[in-house]
Amino acid sequence: MKAVIPVAGIGSRLRPHTHTQPKSLVPVAGNTILGHIIDRLQAAGLTDFVFIVGYLGDKIVSYVRRNYPDLKATFVVQEPREGLGHALWLAREEFRHDPDGVLILLGDTIVDVDLPMLMATPGSVLAVKEVKTPSMFGLVETGANGRVSKVVEKPKIPKSNYAMVGLYKLAYPEQLARALEWLREADVRTHGEFQLTDALMRLIEEGEVMTTCSVDNWFDCGRKETLLEANARLLNQPEFLENRDYSQFPDSVIIPPVSIGRGCQISQSIIGPNVAIGDKTIIKSTILSDSIIGSYSELRSAVMHDCIVGSDASFRGMNHSLNIGDNTEIDYS
Repeated sequence: MKAVIPVAGIGSRLRPHTHTQPKSLVPVAGNTILGHIIDRLQAAGLTDFVFIVGYLGDKIVSYVRRNYPDLKATFVVQEPREGLGHALWLAREEFRHDPDGVLILLGDTIVDVDLPMLMATPGSVLAVKEVKTPSMFGLVETGANGRVSKVVEKPKIPKSNYAMVGLYKLAYPEQLARALEWLREADVRTHGEFQLTDALMRLIEEGEVMTTCSVDNWFDCGRKETLLEANARLLNQPEFLENRDYSQFPDSVIIPPVSIGRGCQISQSIIGPNVAIGDKTIIKSTILSDSIIGSYSELRSAVMHDCIVGSDASFRGMNHSLNIGDNTEIDYS
């Protein structure tokens, strides 16, 4: 089965970080968002990937080739960007003839789900999770038989509270490609863009059977608040809680779960819980919790919580909740 990962978006809700890098390369829990996605798909046995790139796409290409040299990767450029349906329409020739189906996973979404079980489920499967604000999402409605009867993108009057989380296993790629072509030919747009939701509804109307699969956790990493929440939940997994040695920081207190990159210098500080720090960052006389700090940054004499600090950034002094991009220097001393 081939994996298709759309990563063309600008990521405006994560600015200033996305001024200098694609949203999918923003760090979280000792990796990038895209790195977490690729690792999980590889662990499920997937080896053939299609990446749909756009904004700062050259950085994604370099990242994949540098960190996953053995991955069979194809890159499709989406320009202009006219929605998820448009992105998949551009990539349709890369997956339409695959007999084993296609797995689509959005490049800003990390989900906890039994991927091998989902892939082995007969027919097409839409991953869903119950939400409190359904009008903000693409929704799934099901009939008495448990099959999907309708999908709709961000309805004003929701008739379901089960949101599609950005993971789709579609059993018949050729039919999907035809539905995407129909979107373009008929110029079917929702909220001004070509939506995958409308292509899925076309398939349902043509008789394709779709079922749903509930996910355990869904991390939509497109905003500061949800990115920090994802960071905390991922850090609380066993690999970050067990067998961690912090003896190289003898005059500091490390409160797990914490992820500390290579070559960091930490002194006279209290770090944690729920903190991810990139490589070669310097932290001195600082209290830091519930935050993500990039590589090659420097924090001194600060009390910081619920912060995202990019790479090559510097901060000194006082108590704040911050959202600082790359190549930034702030001195409150």
